[in-house]
Amino acid sequence: MSTIRVETSAATFTRVAADAGLRVVRLHVARHGCATLLTAAGVVPRVIMEILGHSQISITMDVYTHVVHDTQREAISHMDRLLRRCRPAA
Repeated sequence: MSTIRVETSAATFTRVAADAGLRVVRLHVARHGCATLLTAAGVVPRVIMEILGHSQISITMDVYTHVVHDTQREAISHMDRLLRRCRPAA
């Protein structure tokens, strides 16, 4: 397996983003954004860990726990709405 140089990856990422007409951000910011969106979409943390190349699930969960909490709040709100609809009229 060949070693990936961070400088080369970052330069390539910047060039591809610019060529596509996208706002150029640091590669680290794009990785974080990717993981945040995947977490918010309900992708299993183990899969996100593998995509990001983290060696341990704890790294992924420690960094993106805030998104899980936001997703939990949203799920509870959905449950609340469902239960209010099912409540019998008084």
